[in-house]
Amino acid sequence: MSSTLDIVAKLWGLCNVLRDDGVTYNEYVTELTFLLFLKMLEETGREDRLPESHRWKALATREGLDQLTHYKQMLIDLGDPAKVKDGLVHAIFTDAQTKLRKPTNLKALTGEIDKLDWFSAREEGLGKLYEGLLEKNAADKKSGAGQYFTPRPLIDCIVRLMKPQPGEIVQDPAAGTGGFLVAADRAIKDRTDDLYTLPQAAQYFQQREAFTGAELVPDTHRLCLMNLLLHGIEGGVDLVDTLSPDGESLKGADLILTNPPFGTKKGGGRPSRSDFSVTADTSNKQLAFVEHVVRALKPAGRAAMVVPDNVLFEDNTGRRLRTWLMQLCSLHTILRLPTGIFYAQGVKTNVLFFQRGETDKANTKAVWVYDMRANMPAFGKTRPLTVADFADFEAAYGDDPNGNAARTDQGEAGRWRCFTRETVAARNDNLDIAWLRDTESEAEEQLTEPEDIAAAIIGHLKAALEEIEAVSEELETEAHENAFRVAAE
Repeated sequence: MSSTLDIVAKLWGLCNVLRDDGVTYNEYVTELTFLLFLKMLEETGREDRLPESHRWKALATREGLDQLTHYKQMLIDLGDPAKVKDGLVHAIFTDAQTKLRKPTNLKALTGEIDKLDWFSAREEGLGKLYEGLLEKNAADKKSGAGQYFTPRPLIDCIVRLMKPQPGEIVQDPAAGTGGFLVAADRAIKDRTDDLYTLPQAAQYFQQREAFTGAELVPDTHRLCLMNLLLHGIEGGVDLVDTLSPDGESLKGADLILTNPPFGTKKGGGRPSRSDFSVTADTSNKQLAFVEHVVRALKPAGRAAMVVPDNVLFEDNTGRRLRTWLMQLCSLHTILRLPTGIFYAQGVKTNVLFFQRGETDKANTKAVWVYDMRANMPAFGKTRPLTVADFADFEAAYGDDPNGNAARTDQGEAGRWRCFTRETVAARNDNLDIAWLRDTESEAEEQLTEPEDIAAAIIGHLKAALEEIEAVSEELETEAHENAFRVAAE
């Protein structure tokens, strides 16, 4: 009997079959998604969602050019709403096309997929198998997939602290491959015997209405829908830009868990949301996502979101946003994350934990900060992030998801400190608070893998570029304000 890890390794190894066909790692995972979707519907007895001529055996039993031609037509037909009425099937195959050019490669893939130990895969969970493939893709830095993959130990830590409950609307406005939503679903299922302890109506809600979100990149959206489906979640994540008017419908969440994209909108564009007021004039995506999260929460709703350091210290729009956030919400906890845990960004990051107030006034009384960055090892290929790395933080955070558990300030020598709202105001609402000696440069000197060293360099360059863009934007804003003032005079 094969383990999920064995099957994932075999699936990943099939990528070598396609190297001479010019298929990249990300394209390979997308290609596998199409084929695995067909095979997994067969394995789970759900092929009634497909026309008979478009099922697994109708493809796998063909040979040569006939198979490749049939496969190309299948992809077109399954993405055509006139030919396939199933909304989820249509969403996964919309604008789908194969990168395969050689019939022998398609035959190799279908043949090897048929040989896998599907009994073991069903026993361990097809969702676990697929998520393992996504994690493998993200961990392999040659694929570049880390840009939309949040490390699982971090996701699991956040979900444990935020305690998603049955009946809640859980949202991720930058869903990526669906990691936060899948983890929240798993936490709820663990408490409800895979939903069996819930009434039938509540089970239906959990499967079809509880999880919502958005993803902007079409191929990533496909991976997300597939991941959700294999974990028993039907749809819920739309292919839209959260910072466009489409994102205005993403409201009324009880819990938001997200790691939004960093950087600025392409071409310096601003959010086009009519409901945005604080960040309407900035191209900084992470600032705009903070405003979205606050506006999307129900009163007393809670959120945990990953943000880069500049959200904590940037002036002008950044400062206005932080002041507004602490008015409307109780920003009770900030976790300063170690460097090196995100490959594509490589920048310094944090997790903000906050709760929307019942009113919009003076909700933040104090901010607790946990420094998991200073005096920490260099994380990377040789020292991956683990669940154990978060144990001390989780103990300090406490059992209340909204930060109301008894907490103890560890003083200047500790990692866990409390800062009153008055103290933060005296810092001009700058939340980039550090008190321990930062040994980041010393930690980076310990890196030995070329990929980790390259990632660190890329991270510093990207951070420097973002700071330059932020300064440029501030100067542009000041110039406009001065021009307006002169015109008014």
